[in-house]
Amino acid sequence: MSALDAAQAALAAEHAAVYGYGVVGGRIGTERRAEATSAYEAHRARRDGLRRTVRDLGGEPAAAAAGYELPFPVPDTAAAVRLAAVLEDRVAGVYSDLVRAAEGPLRRDAAAALREAAVRAVRWRGTDVTFPGLAERV
Repeated sequence: MSALDAAQAALAAEHAAVYGYGVVGGRIGTERRAEATSAYEAHRARRDGLRRTVRDLGGEPAAAAAGYELPFPVPDTAAAVRLAAVLEDRVAGVYSDLVRAAEGPLRRDAAAALREAAVRAVRWRGTDVTFPGLAERV
């Protein structure tokens, strides 16, 4: 996978995460609303940065879809917390691909994004995974 392909995949995952956190924010309880808002803003910032990265790599940034299919219904706070953990796991997975495909500053940024997603996933889930970003690939 080329760095451009991996960056496009990360951008697509960030588009989906931004959408997903919109759903999370609508269902999350007040005690975790600030955490959801912070994650939403972090994903928006990563998304915007990836748009620039894709352009720098010679590509045209993929546009966000009008909507995204959620992995399960999100009728309440508990489901919103589960969705947030799933979103972070998915983002970590694509950033692990970008770490493998990139070099230099882009690789460093991708590793930081992977770490941030893994930490957020642990906070949402309450437990960690042995190899963040690789869990879906096993």
